[in-house]
Amino acid sequence: MIRLLSASWDLYIKGDVMKEKLSQYKHCLLLLYFPFYLTAFFFLERFGPNKIHIIDCAIDQYIPFVEIFIIPYLLWFAYMLAAGLYFMFCEKESFVRMMCFGMIGMTIFLLVSWLYPNGLELRPEVFTRDNIFIRLTQFIYGMDTPTNVLPSIHVFNSVGICITIGYSEKLRDKKWVRNGAKVLTVLIVLSTMFVKQHSIVDVLLALFLSYISYGLVFDGWAVKLWSSMEEMKYKYQKKARRRSGCLEK
Repeated sequence: MIRLLSASWDLYIKGDVMKEKLSQYKHCLLLLYFPFYLTAFFFLERFGPNKIHIIDCAIDQYIPFVEIFIIPYLLWFAYMLAAGLYFMFCEKESFVRMMCFGMIGMTIFLLVSWLYPNGLELRPEVFTRDNIFIRLTQFIYGMDTPTNVLPSIHVFNSVGICITIGYSEKLRDKKWVRNGAKVLTVLIVLSTMFVKQHSIVDVLLALFLSYISYGLVFDGWAVKLWSSMEEMKYKYQKKARRRSGCLEK
């Protein structure tokens, strides 16, 4: 009997510990957005219409192909992973902000890809030299089709991570991290154009979308908008009550 009670108590304690652990990491539930995003993205890639709108700008013709920029382009993946893991385990509030920032842009990207199927015709048809950077570029070209590029998620998410690092309390005094993030973000933005993965149009729209997401997530636009809507609702209800004679003038 004593052993049974002891075992029951242990299970109870373990249950409480498990609940506490789940409570500590409930912010990780935001990661469930990625299966949805990836499923929707691959669906659009696989079953999208044959006719697409080509993104083109005269300025793109003056931007050279520079294969060495494939390095910062590929570093984006490590940048995303490192920032995600750090903020997920070390700064929950920053992680939530970063995820909300990203989800805004990636959802808009999916909507644009669905409503306005798009693509590029900027990639070199022939490479006049052969080196490790060219081969890495060819590998990326083989893995990633030049479709659904507007706006650039490479640019958008890089800016989001950089902003999150800039707002981080724990990284406030680590200037090398903050400055390194800025330099890497700029290099990633440039790399999308120098390896011909994106048009300058994609980049500028991604930067504009970053500004909107920054305002909503980091600068309190959403709270201000909600407060304004609540105030308008209160004024409307007050006028309605006055008209119905329920409130003295």
